[in-house]
Amino acid sequence: QVGLVESGGGSVQAGGSLRLSCTASGPTPSVASVNCFGWFRQAPGKEREAVARFHRALRTTSYSDSVKGRFTFSQDDAENVVYLQMDDLKPDDTAMYYCAAGRGPCGMPSGYNYWGQGTQVTVSS
Repeated sequence: QVGLVESGGGSVQAGGSLRLSCTASGPTPSVASVNCFGWFRQAPGKEREAVARFHRALRTTSYSDSVKGRFTFSQDDAENVVYLQMDDLKPDDTAMYYCAAGRGPCGMPSGYNYWGQGTQVTVSS
């Protein structure tokens, strides 16, 4: 089992920035078995969207078109922490943001079997 705890959400005006953090914890073999980390979001009445997905072995990140160029994924392997730097935020970015981890495939929602409880991001115009 891998536990994920997000932090860093909040309220910000359009054009502002926030940095989300997600700390992974659990038995070393379980955390080491994670191939993929992802940030997902879900707004009321909308489907869940993958905004950033990181392939741990390949060290590659993919972003949704809606956030590309504005959001940046990073990780601290030593501390088992991943981040999502969100710049130039827009009201459409308002959602609950979830950190997820799993063995993959990273491009499929089914590849993530560990989920955090979410952190709310609200962007006002």
